Amino acid sequence: MTPIAAVHPRILSIEDDLVLGAYVHDHLGRSGFEVTWCQNGQEGLDAARRQPFDVVLMDILLPGLDGLSVLTQLRQSHSTPVLLMSALGAEADRISGFRLGADDYLPKPFSMVELRVRIEAILRRVALDRRPTPVSIAPVVDSLRFDDELFDVVYDGRAAGLTRTEYRLLETLNRNDDEVLSKAFLYQHVLQRGYAAHDRSLDMHISQIRRKLKAVGYTEREVRTVWGKGYILSAGDEM
Repeated sequence: MTPIAAVHPRILSIEDDLVLGAYVHDHLGRSGFEVTWCQNGQEGLDAARRQPFDVVLMDILLPGLDGLSVLTQLRQSHSTPVLLMSALGAEADRISGFRLGADDYLPKPFSMVELRVRIEAILRRVALDRRPTPVSIAPVVDSLRFDDELFDVVYDGRAAGLTRTEYRLLETLNRNDDEVLSKAFLYQHVLQRGYAAHDRSLDMHISQIRRKLKAVGYTEREVRTVWGKGYILSAGDEM
């Protein structure tokens, strides 16, 4: 597979495992990526602030400044896509990562093929977000306003604080509000990769959308699960 976006996408890898870090660095380098490897959280945060990167790969368990702390500080000033990597299997860890603004989560152990697929999917999403769009008034659906420039929705003057991926998911559901969209469809058209039964990324993003809409007081419609079929954005009395 050929990397998407720039000729040599710039990857920041923050990984303290010397064997895995070297393997990721060498494999991605041979695959056409320009990789910078940092071995602790503070060094990685400094690099992410100092240089522009297309994707940050980051372990959660790092010496000194842990991955979630790095992500928290990075999100204060940068929107660089972050792919978290960790052997931690608890759902709470994945939720924490997505709440803090992670774009994806890859549990260890993983194959280099899957890592490349995840990176290239992120690069495709970023490329889609950067496409110029005609200047138009942001659509208003009931009282929820979709803002394609901010990649966020506004209700009663309050922005929900969606990530770009969350916005694209909600906007896709909104455009198809009379139709149940399958997980396979949403993975392919929004997350830009194939659906696998063990992959919980979509569920985590949906959970964050629900939480953020509730936080701004929006209750007219919600993202509902249709068991065995997928998701739909609908009013409470429509299902």
